[in-house]
Amino acid sequence: MSKQPFINDMTVGFKLPVLVKHPTPRQLVQYAGASGDFYEIHYDKDFAVAQGLQGVIIHGALKSAWIAQVVTDWMGAAGLLRSFSVRYRDMDVPGDTLTCTAKVVEKDDAAGTIRCEIDLVNSEGKVTTTGEALVELPAR
Repeated sequence: MSKQPFINDMTVGFKLPVLVKHPTPRQLVQYAGASGDFYEIHYDKDFAVAQGLQGVIIHGALKSAWIAQVVTDWMGAAGLLRSFSVRYRDMDVPGDTLTCTAKVVEKDDAAGTIRCEIDLVNSEGKVTTTGEALVELPAR
């Protein structure tokens, strides 16, 4: 865990540390077991291909968790995730390198909050998932 960020130190444009993920087929099976999402497109290549895909794809909710992790890893124990939303723009596949980024786009000193835009980018540089997070941070 990183040191505690404070609202006083935040500026619009501040970039949170990036988070890189290297998803594997095994990880998708583990996630299916943990989440109860056993739709075969996430672990059975033949089934996924029969559905018109090029192979298995990563669960949307798993991608959502990863981009949320960018914020929750950074905000510290005194930070509070007030809201979070995502938009899926394209599919991702195991074996790819996925980079999660976030930056502050709005700051409300009176409320002690920042709004972050969050992206999940594949190894080709394509943004496949976008999101927003509203984070409450303590003041010094």
